[in-house]
Amino acid sequence: MPYDTRAPAHRGGRPASATSPSSSTSADRPSSASGRSSYPKKSGSYAAGGYTQNSGDSDSRRPPRRTNRTDDRPARRDSVDLDAPRHDSLADVVIADGNGFAASGLPERLVKALAKQGLTEPFAIQTAAIPDALTGRDLLGRAETGSGKTLAFGLPMIARLVDKRANARRPLAVIVLPTRELAMQVTDALKPYVFAMNLRLRLIAGGMPYNKQIDALDRGVEILVATPGRLIDLMDQGVCDLSEIEIVVLDEADQMCDMGFAPAMARILDETPKGGQRMLFSATLDGDVDRLVRRYLIDPVRHSTAAVNSTITTMEHHLFVVHPSEKQRVTAELAAGDGRSIVFVRTKLGADRVAAELRGHGVRAAALHGGLGQGARTRTLAAFKDGEVPVLVATDVAARGLHVDGVGLVIQADMPTDHKTYTHRAGRTARAGGSGSVVTLAMPRERRPAEKLVRDAGVNVKPTYVQPGHARLLDLAGGVVPTDERVEEYIAPSPVSRRPAGAYRNRSSRPSRRY
Repeated sequence: MPYDTRAPAHRGGRPASATSPSSSTSADRPSSASGRSSYPKKSGSYAAGGYTQNSGDSDSRRPPRRTNRTDDRPARRDSVDLDAPRHDSLADVVIADGNGFAASGLPERLVKALAKQGLTEPFAIQTAAIPDALTGRDLLGRAETGSGKTLAFGLPMIARLVDKRANARRPLAVIVLPTRELAMQVTDALKPYVFAMNLRLRLIAGGMPYNKQIDALDRGVEILVATPGRLIDLMDQGVCDLSEIEIVVLDEADQMCDMGFAPAMARILDETPKGGQRMLFSATLDGDVDRLVRRYLIDPVRHSTAAVNSTITTMEHHLFVVHPSEKQRVTAELAAGDGRSIVFVRTKLGADRVAAELRGHGVRAAALHGGLGQGARTRTLAAFKDGEVPVLVATDVAARGLHVDGVGLVIQADMPTDHKTYTHRAGRTARAGGSGSVVTLAMPRERRPAEKLVRDAGVNVKPTYVQPGHARLLDLAGGVVPTDERVEEYIAPSPVSRRPAGAYRNRSSRPSRRY
């Protein structure tokens, strides 16, 4: 049957009559075969602002049909016509003499976008890697976390894709990362420069709706930032084709190998054309990472800002031996200080337990682990960055690649499994040349393994036996002690709905459609 354009006055109500109430009787109304009253159809059309009647219609009492979109609502950014003329927000930006990014060979507009963000001098890895990456050579970068790797590969990638347009479902570049949080951070870091150069960027990660990611691929996107599992999932569905990829970046490759993603990375590289540019960045280069390099990178140029086992010189390391019955109180005394702290544990249940224990001692703490939904993880991380929650209790997987400025203390409540995990945990503090402290807590039976672990990580530190109230604990906490007054658990607020005024709030409240 043809679509009935009549709009009922309200759900469950009776539509307005075609004639005035005073001239209409039950005898006048035509009846359907089922006994239900039927009404003559009216010709008309629905526009964004409501119902528009054609000439000759006499029923002016029908309320306009509400829509889920209003005329003055701004269009989504990823649906904007990128080829349309727009205001140039960089026209008034002046590039100062001696700008380090300008000297590296980046396009002028990209240098202006960096200057607008307050970036004029590149870090060491950026100075070394950007000129070679701009030439299209394969690149192998080894640098500490927090050293500026994201812009080291992101800026030359953007520069090389300027004035290019991707076909539907066939991106031109892909950045592969181990976790959603790290992928989100890389997306946020590159977004201003991608938009400044009139390109399109899309985050592809697990725990997020498929339809939005597939819609973006259908429209065409130049740069994908993806986690291995979701990317391969979309490839298997046939909605993502890597046959036109020009640039592949594997960031934190050693972490992906540790998480078992080495076969996934190999498959992604196999699906991309030979001869394309491949860049691999990692804090360490051994084992599976070395095999990937030898198999897929062709005569790569190598850049390294530090040795594999190096540590940031401004970072203080402490190895405290504590009795199991006193570990909870010692952790609370360390975390009670001013500023941001991250407490590392091994398991999801451990994260929830330690966070609850800290709150019992008056320390505002929240847990971050893979058992939380993506929305809750995002909001908890935002609360930590904003300072609403100064202490984050996290598992290794959830916190890998976590970039939060101003973390002054890392507490390893559970010992790391190996020296590489120690390096990654320690890298959450003293970022980009800042200062910070790393405290490893070990029980008496763990003292010898802990000493070997820190030596393998390149740290020269002697174990210290501590008890609650120890002077070293008070010094690290800046003289602050726990209040022991329980604080409530932080509940991340739900995001504010973007539904415009007048839009229907659930399916049952919409006018029924008849076919």
